[in-house]
Amino acid sequence: MNSKPWVILIASLPTQNASGRMRIWRGLKALGCAVLRDGVYLLPNRPDFLLSLQYYSDEVAAGGGTAHILQIDGTDEIQQKTFESLFDRSADYANLLSNIGQFDHDHQDTGKLQKQLNRLRKDFEALVSLDFFPGAARDQAASALEQLEYMLHDTLCPDEPRAAQRSIKLLNRDDYQGRTWASRHRPKIDRLASAWLIRHFIDNEARFIWLANIAECPADALGFDFDGAAFTHIDAKVTYEVLQASFGLAQNAGLNRIGAIVHYLDVGGIAVPEAAGLEALIAGMRQTWSDDDDLLSEAEKIFDAFYQAFSGTDA
Repeated sequence: MNSKPWVILIASLPTQNASGRMRIWRGLKALGCAVLRDGVYLLPNRPDFLLSLQYYSDEVAAGGGTAHILQIDGTDEIQQKTFESLFDRSADYANLLSNIGQFDHDHQDTGKLQKQLNRLRKDFEALVSLDFFPGAARDQAASALEQLEYMLHDTLCPDEPRAAQRSIKLLNRDDYQGRTWASRHRPKIDRLASAWLIRHFIDNEARFIWLANIAECPADALGFDFDGAAFTHIDAKVTYEVLQASFGLAQNAGLNRIGAIVHYLDVGGIAVPEAAGLEALIAGMRQTWSDDDDLLSEAEKIFDAFYQAFSGTDA
């Protein structure tokens, strides 16, 4: 444990520099600082926070003021609890829960429904980023938001599978070699990532067919990522994660990192830093390649690169 778990910025700017004071105050507020008194700001002692406070310290100095950064200990348990309480986000989570409860489920415009839902998700993620001591309030808000997203699933994502409620059996990869795998055409993130996972880690000789109508799935094909498929969403797992669990790949750190991105982009959850970049790449590739096999071929290169970056191992 860090013997000095707290860091304080003490800053003073000339009163005539009103714009500078406001800019710095807004920046420190966005950083999640607790205010001990006017000009005294507190944060948990983390390297990224130290760098940020140093930046604002330099800004204060550049504006003609003075600033000091102090690292302080937390040996006094009462003081420790008092400081932690300054970062209690329970009221903010309660407000978010209220907004979730007031969601207009009956709106007929799916675009507006999605916009409302995206706003709630963005508010939740912003709150999580400032919740340095998470507890039950965060879990409650996350659960309520996931439940809302589940309720709106059929309206907003009519072509996406609903999560099945069943256990996941461990399967032998030797029994799944040289098979035909089928999924819905014009694949998006979960289907593309799942197909990459299948070809690179489950069935190296896999052949894929892309269905305009899932009712036309051949009887001998292994379906994935659609309702009734052999491999699809189960409980909180997306298809990629179900395939991982089914074939004993859940302990692979590189695959797990990719899985976190796929999960977030497919069904939401805690934001992942690399998600926006992958989402933009997939969107661009879907616009560029109209043939689904070509699209998968290009997407595989991206997943190969992510896997190597995350694990240091060739895919």
